[in-house]
Amino acid sequence: MAESYVDANPVRQHGIGPQAEIRVELMGRASLRMRIAYAALRAVARPVVDQFFTLAEHGALQGNPAFRLANYAELLATPLVPPRGTRRRSVTFEEFPAEWLWHRDGPGPDAVDHGAILYFHGGAFTAGGLISHRRLAARIARAGGVALLNTGYRQLPRGHLLDSIDDAVTAYRYLLDRGFRRIVCAGDSAGGGLAFAAALAARDRGLPMPAGIAALAPFADFDSTARAAHPNNIRDAVLSAHALSVPARVGFARDGRIDPLWSPVHHDFTGMPPTLIQVSNTEVLLADAEALAARCAAAGVPLTLQIWDNAIHVFQAGADVLPEARAAIADVGRFIRDILRSDATDPIGRKP
Repeated sequence: MAESYVDANPVRQHGIGPQAEIRVELMGRASLRMRIAYAALRAVARPVVDQFFTLAEHGALQGNPAFRLANYAELLATPLVPPRGTRRRSVTFEEFPAEWLWHRDGPGPDAVDHGAILYFHGGAFTAGGLISHRRLAARIARAGGVALLNTGYRQLPRGHLLDSIDDAVTAYRYLLDRGFRRIVCAGDSAGGGLAFAAALAARDRGLPMPAGIAALAPFADFDSTARAAHPNNIRDAVLSAHALSVPARVGFARDGRIDPLWSPVHHDFTGMPPTLIQVSNTEVLLADAEALAARCAAAGVPLTLQIWDNAIHVFQAGADVLPEARAAIADVGRFIRDILRSDATDPIGRKP
């Protein structure tokens, strides 16, 4: 796999603000395995995903029946087991389940001085959960060298986006109450967007800020206008702008209106912590990543934006077979270790 390099002119090429805090890394050419995965998913997965969300919009399963069906997709992940050496401990909140994940050779959830990762799974706020994302989350926990709280926040149809954010903040308060002073919020896809929403909510509610954010292909804009106009709308192997518009338009917009403030991309990022975003150059959520990067730039928030070649959505979950996935998780781990252990990073006890 080729070495990554820093884009000399991210402003012109990616439409990101001119501030020097933004580091854009264009990763090396996709491996043969990744190119095969992209082609296979483009032919098989995208038509299925598009059809499902079309049915959820105005088909026989319109609305909540479709979202309930998507919830059951979690059961298909039951055969997946966490990597060898992973330890687990369940945590039950009033509205949602969670679990601690850590490696037997690393600090556990009682080692509060080491810090922790607060993880939010993806699934377009309709699918996914602790089971489906346990293997990926456990790999990130081991790479980061600390315990990770995997959070099964409420989704459609049981909960609105605002409930998801409340659950994220509840899990964050739980870590603070246990004595964790350094916490990295992380997540993939919908969970990546939720990591930003949780940090913004913590700031607005007067809580200490997390030490960092690590987001994999974050879904952070509930208005699909920018995604629909993005060239990746026809290139993405799995998702389309239309598919990503349905949870908000059909599920969240109960009064027919999407509140712009639901989307992290419409917030001022003043006081937000150092951030890592990983995204593919072919996926439609590159539009969201670029918008988040612009917000970071405008607020002077340190950001590393890694753009991976021809990668499938949340390719990091394919670490068993994809070399890029293993490399990306290693980069996430290095980011987390640097954030949690660097004397240069303000402790979480500060407020913005």
